[in-house]
Amino acid sequence: MPKILMVCLGNICRSPLAEGLLASKLPSEKFTVDSAGTGHWHVGKQPDQRSIDVARKNGLDITKQRGRLFSKDDFDDFDYIYVMDATNFDDVVRMAKTPEHKAKVKMILNELFPGENVDVPDPYFGLANGFDTVYGMLNEACDHIAAKLIAKHA
Repeated sequence: MPKILMVCLGNICRSPLAEGLLASKLPSEKFTVDSAGTGHWHVGKQPDQRSIDVARKNGLDITKQRGRLFSKDDFDDFDYIYVMDATNFDDVVRMAKTPEHKAKVKMILNELFPGENVDVPDPYFGLANGFDTVYGMLNEACDHIAAKLIAKHA
């Protein structure tokens, strides 16, 4: 069963949305989707209320998710690792033990803009509508990812 991990900084805004979106687009009996953060501040906590609200507004419930820290073991446990921005990419790749582990790490918006390494903006300190913008970007990227994964594995 292919396992996909979404990674952002605190694991309370972008990666929980990406986890919820991708999980909603894939058959749960064939895929596992999770998320993690490169920072430790929100371990064990629910996603940011603004992420919960934008997800709920779009028919998703992400309230059961809890923040966790990305670990080196995730390279062995996951087949695909999608990061939200260049800083997360650098932080995760720096932890890779092998070239195969490094090859698992992808910028999520490269699904929409191949090779451009476009960041998903972190809405944490921005305006509330930033969460809607991020949701839209991640929804479109997850459509592409789900289509590829289903074609390859389902």
